[in-house]
Amino acid sequence: MAPATIVAGLGYVSLRQWETAADQLFREQARDVAAMATEKVEMMLRHAEDAFLDRLQVLLSGVGVDDRTLDELVAQSRLVRRLYIFDRRGRLLHPTAWRDDDAAVFRPLLAQITPGFWDRGGKREVVSRGEVLLVALLKSHGEPVLVAFAPDLDALREDIFEATLGGLESPTIVAILDHQGRPVYSRASLDRAERVLSVTFREGLPSWSVAVYLPPGASPRQTVRRQVVIFTAAFGALLIVILAGLVLAWRLMRREAEMAQLKSDFVANVSHDLKTPLSVIRMFGETLEMGRVTDAARRQEYYRVITRESERLSRLIDNVLDFSRIEGGRRTYDIVPTAVEPLIRDTLEAFAYPLAQGGFKVETRVAPDLPEVPMDTDAVGQALANLIDNAIKYSRHRRAIAVDAVLVHGELAISVADEGMGIPAEEQRKIFEKFYRVGRSETQGRRGTGVGLALVKHVAEAHHGRVTVESQAGAGSRFTLWLPVRGDA
Repeated sequence: MAPATIVAGLGYVSLRQWETAADQLFREQARDVAAMATEKVEMMLRHAEDAFLDRLQVLLSGVGVDDRTLDELVAQSRLVRRLYIFDRRGRLLHPTAWRDDDAAVFRPLLAQITPGFWDRGGKREVVSRGEVLLVALLKSHGEPVLVAFAPDLDALREDIFEATLGGLESPTIVAILDHQGRPVYSRASLDRAERVLSVTFREGLPSWSVAVYLPPGASPRQTVRRQVVIFTAAFGALLIVILAGLVLAWRLMRREAEMAQLKSDFVANVSHDLKTPLSVIRMFGETLEMGRVTDAARRQEYYRVITRESERLSRLIDNVLDFSRIEGGRRTYDIVPTAVEPLIRDTLEAFAYPLAQGGFKVETRVAPDLPEVPMDTDAVGQALANLIDNAIKYSRHRRAIAVDAVLVHGELAISVADEGMGIPAEEQRKIFEKFYRVGRSETQGRRGTGVGLALVKHVAEAHHGRVTVESQAGAGSRFTLWLPVRGDA
């Protein structure tokens, strides 16, 4: 009985550690989801508010603006429910009289507007009598006027919250809570759901927050506990093979720990890669919005940076979404005859700016007699983009990239070659595994999620093709995507 007791004790302790690790990993992932959702809602809300204020400024700068014109603007804007305009002395300019009980909501905010705000201008969000109001300083025939409006809650739900949060693929429930903690929007019913954590909005909706809930019975601890019960029942039947059971449990724990670490690294890398372009876009966008860049050439440079980072963000999101679909068996392909040369040209054009900024010499060789090849244009373009992106990231000092497309024995071969750091022979078969990254010090500082080449391999195999690599450490790499020319291959 002593060996059985020892094994049972060790199993119990290990499973408790498993439970704790699963719960900790889940909370980290939930916080990343909430933070990402918060940034998306703030960005869409800021865009809608700026669009309305721009239209309102045009009307205020014109001749003959009256209450009827302003009411029509409010009626056309789904976001705005009520609009009031004041002069610097606090007099009501629009409408000519208070409507309903709005005086109790809008009048107190005048006390919160300081002379400095009148001189400095801009916009801010305030909470008055439990309602979120946007206050902005605009110009009417050269004179500053204070514009205050209350957003329409139904429009927020349908146009902002549903658009940003409705498509999230997650076992959790994401909800929006107001300043009193009341649910304003949720993807599913919160009945009996367990609140995990919340992240407060930094702007747009003061004191509101994005909360993450778990449906009943879906918490990591409950899941692990159910597995513990099953494991314990099975362990009782395996007492006669204690040694085999111990070895099995040890292997299971090692595999789960490795998978948990891989997933944790994946989430951390994705979070970092999402935050980096978002921070750059926000920084350059706010600089342009505040009018600090007066030189036209610098403004164009800032626009190019914003466009480049947006494209980088789109590629990352596409990779993550496609990987999720592949893992869930939901990825489908629309394979039709496609011209090869425009596909390669369009993909390279998407990298024109980073290639030029990095001083890359790009050589493109496309055979002139290539037929149309059956393929999913978006999928193959994404695979080619991943190969080009890798070539840029790992080129080091020799900045040269070659893209070739030729027919070889009835197959289309699209190659991307660089003169970068190369890949050791012992790691060349592992690089197409999901989450795997080459374990050398010079690669660790470069961004990446570890799913790009796994997606390239899946796209090639979905087209009944393959992907190969020729590389030597320190001498560059050549990745070749092989696709059959005949659709029935």
